[in-house]
Amino acid sequence: MKELTPQLIDSMRHYSRSGFVKDLTAGIIVAIIALPLSIALALASGVSPEQGLYTAITAGFLISALGGSRVQIAGPTAAFATIVAGIVARSGMEGLATATVLAGILLILMGLLRMGSMIKFIPYTITTGFTAGIAVTILIGQLKDFFGLTFEGAPVETMEKLGEAVRTFHTVNWAAAGVGCLALVILILWPRVLPRIPASLMAVIVTAGAVKLLNLPVNTIGDLYTISSALPAVRLPALSYDTVAAVLPDAFTIAILAAIESLLSAVVADEMIGARHNSNMELVAQGVGNAASALFGGIPATGAIARTAANIKNGGRTPVAGMVHAVVLLLVLVLLMPWAALIPMPCIAAILFQVAYNMSGWRTVVKVVQHSPKSDAAVLAVTFLLTVVFDLVVAIAVGLSLACLLFMKRMADVADVKEWEYVEDTGDDQGRLKPVPAHVMVYEITGPMFFGAADKIPHIQQDAGRNVLILRMRGVPAMDITALNGLRRLYEECRAKGIQVIFSHVNEQPLSVFRKSGLYDQVGAGSFAPNIDEALVRAGDLAESRR
Repeated sequence: MKELTPQLIDSMRHYSRSGFVKDLTAGIIVAIIALPLSIALALASGVSPEQGLYTAITAGFLISALGGSRVQIAGPTAAFATIVAGIVARSGMEGLATATVLAGILLILMGLLRMGSMIKFIPYTITTGFTAGIAVTILIGQLKDFFGLTFEGAPVETMEKLGEAVRTFHTVNWAAAGVGCLALVILILWPRVLPRIPASLMAVIVTAGAVKLLNLPVNTIGDLYTISSALPAVRLPALSYDTVAAVLPDAFTIAILAAIESLLSAVVADEMIGARHNSNMELVAQGVGNAASALFGGIPATGAIARTAANIKNGGRTPVAGMVHAVVLLLVLVLLMPWAALIPMPCIAAILFQVAYNMSGWRTVVKVVQHSPKSDAAVLAVTFLLTVVFDLVVAIAVGLSLACLLFMKRMADVADVKEWEYVEDTGDDQGRLKPVPAHVMVYEITGPMFFGAADKIPHIQQDAGRNVLILRMRGVPAMDITALNGLRRLYEECRAKGIQVIFSHVNEQPLSVFRKSGLYDQVGAGSFAPNIDEALVRAGDLAESRR
């Protein structure tokens, strides 16, 4: 059960007053950073501002309390914005709540089934591609608010939003664009002036003050949304078969993305503090946090790399910091939420522009394209384009399919079946070649033998004087049933031609395939030699017995 023990329990065993002070400080600072981000990401997701805080409070507290990482900070993230917006547009808030609860259940099951190592099965090119694609979709989605455009329709898909922004660009509100640019300047330059105070908070304060004092014709959150400072209340989604069936694919998407994002964030955090997270417990905590978030009116949540890094840099070293961050946000919700109505929409867009830039990882994209094989760069490009043009589900499905096909092709390329060179054919007089009896043929099989390489298993022609075939399989780490059927065919061909087959140095996994298929019993245990020397001895014995 140690694998499913929250890090909070381990951290409390040696907790100190000085540690609490550091966690308290870090939690307050992270809460200040998370406040505008949670509101901005909620709006980008097509839900009300307070729902972003509900998510950061509920999921943030539970994931820190139950999680497998000491410093992980959870809450709404940019990766979910377009997914959530799409679910809300298609299925409404009830559909979103149902999908998030189902995703939470799936995450809990993934943790209980010890699937925490699943991240290693997602190729780096795919995570890089869809992360950059999500960044572009966020940027496109914020063009309307940044420039104060008046859309003629209500586009949902990313490319539709881009087309609508281009068509209606003549309606640009230059006051809104100016406020957005002011926010961007503050976001870029403020960290160089006073990095201890979050730039996003300063951008919100300055732009809200400018819009209010100068009476600028710029939309604020209060103009578009009704702000509530009420505490989140538990509300069960109206579950029905039709709703569950409709949102089940979305639930799988949320669960997979939450798992990938949280485990990636935990790995980054481990590198920063020199620790090791418990991936299975982290998945369970993510599941509990997401299910609870939905029940309290929130949206999907996962580990947030930027907020986690801020927690570490400000001294947070235990889950208490994440719990403090959630409590501080709860106090803000109750006491200060009505002031959020003054935040200009272009400022929210500017914050999300910065989020998109930071998550795009464009330097990583350039490095992968420049220094990786063309096939890997192609997988990255396809995943990126499909994320932008269609959605994340299509992008990951196609990207994984392409990556798997490319991997199988590479494995098939390295697999080889080649006949040995013999002393009498090469005239070797240096003793570099192993002497082989005249009646014996030796074929060396290397590489994984699976359906992609099964066609390399040769057809043996009758060779006068050679009536024993040794198949040396020392270089075969794994084999599937398709390759086994190829070997069965080869064995039967040889038997029909009076050629005895000996298998040399069959590794553990291929040997288990031989046994399960029945070919081991058909050939006989005496036809399996532990090494090539033993195989050559048995081949000589066969010649003696035939005489």
